[in-house]
Amino acid sequence: MVEYKTTIGIEVHAQLKTLTKLFCGCPVSFGEGANTNVCSVCLGLPGVLPSLNKKAVELAIKAGLALDCKIHTKSIFARKNYFYPDLPKGYQITQYRFPIATGGKILVEGREIRIKRVHLEEESAKSIHEKDKSLIDYNRSGIPLIEIVTEPDIDSPDMAVAYLKTLQKILQFENISDAVMARAEFRCEPNISVSKEKGILGTRTEVKNLNSFKAVKKSLLSEIRRQTETLEKGKTVEQATIHYSEETQKTWVARIKEESSDYRYFPEPDLPPLLISQTWIDEIKTTVGELPVQKKEKYVELGLNEKDAKTISSSTTTSRLFEGILKIIGEPIEVSKWILRDYRSLGEPDISAENFAEMIKMVLEGKISRNAGAEVLAEMVKTKKAPKQIVEEKNLSQISDTNALERAIREVFEENPDELTRLKNGEKKLFGFFVGQVMKKTGGKADPKEVSRIISEYEKKY
Repeated sequence: MVEYKTTIGIEVHAQLKTLTKLFCGCPVSFGEGANTNVCSVCLGLPGVLPSLNKKAVELAIKAGLALDCKIHTKSIFARKNYFYPDLPKGYQITQYRFPIATGGKILVEGREIRIKRVHLEEESAKSIHEKDKSLIDYNRSGIPLIEIVTEPDIDSPDMAVAYLKTLQKILQFENISDAVMARAEFRCEPNISVSKEKGILGTRTEVKNLNSFKAVKKSLLSEIRRQTETLEKGKTVEQATIHYSEETQKTWVARIKEESSDYRYFPEPDLPPLLISQTWIDEIKTTVGELPVQKKEKYVELGLNEKDAKTISSSTTTSRLFEGILKIIGEPIEVSKWILRDYRSLGEPDISAENFAEMIKMVLEGKISRNAGAEVLAEMVKTKKAPKQIVEEKNLSQISDTNALERAIREVFEENPDELTRLKNGEKKLFGFFVGQVMKKTGGKADPKEVSRIISEYEKKY
């Protein structure tokens, strides 16, 4: 049985987080009526000229820096010529021979994946196919993208998905892109080859426009199987563009793959070379924050276990909230418990670190119980009220008055004489039973630490 080697490289198109398009002032938004965010420039009408969006360039530079790339102080836009209804000009403005960034790397599950290039380009329009007709929505036409291309360093569908998840988090953490796959803001096109001989790459095919991790894994598994079966039959794999069907979960050849010469690239005559000063690069570098893997390592150093640190660091929402609360009250272990157990169960809603920290502090100081804290958190999410106001309105303050607790404990002892006798005779497991009964009698408002202290004294003399 021949052992085949799989080699994968991935191209990712990520929508940059700008207010306007790459070469015009049309707004970038999602869900608007078809063909409403358009102008003569993004519709490709004759005689119009592009005007480069500075914010898009800034975000592209930031992406290159976050991916440990070399930022080139000179890059050149090019025209990529092909004819399709979603490309109104008959060409796409992109970068070809001289991209904005090259030669980076990111760490994925302990392995280094090399980044070949990062370049700027404009988005095409959206084709909508309905039975016997096709419609075009040009709202997306001209939206700024970066294309991120890896070297062929990935050897399995699972590693491909892990790489994509890591890259997506980097773009989200750095506020470069929302990278929401369901809104086509983060799409990928894996290149895959299967070969018999070690060190020799097979003929690669490209799976087009995948926008879910599930589709990436299943399409790659299908294409590996298709190429392997082709080679097993003694046939040759052709370089081709591949499509993947969600329904059949199979890949199929759409067309023989074009070479770069087929696109007739040439420098964009309406845009001068993009010149970037080293001063501006250095300024942008100061805005690049910690990557998720660095945050995870930092959280482990704070005392969190690997699993909890990874979970919190994998989300921009939980990570920012966790760090925001820590700045106010410290207590990393306690804060992590609240975020992982209570906050995430509520769906990671929008909540201020200040209010969250105040609630946790009230629990730590014994002003409210742990259960009351969870109730306050849910109410904060629902009403946006401050913790103190919720505690007052719901009368959730914890009972710490010694006399009141002693009365409650005596009543519980009198109601459970047999259990009290067994406790005095050494059945220590009943200690928790009595604490629970006191908590029940006080409606959960008793301070459990104080209850435990008093029961320890009372069981001997009562």
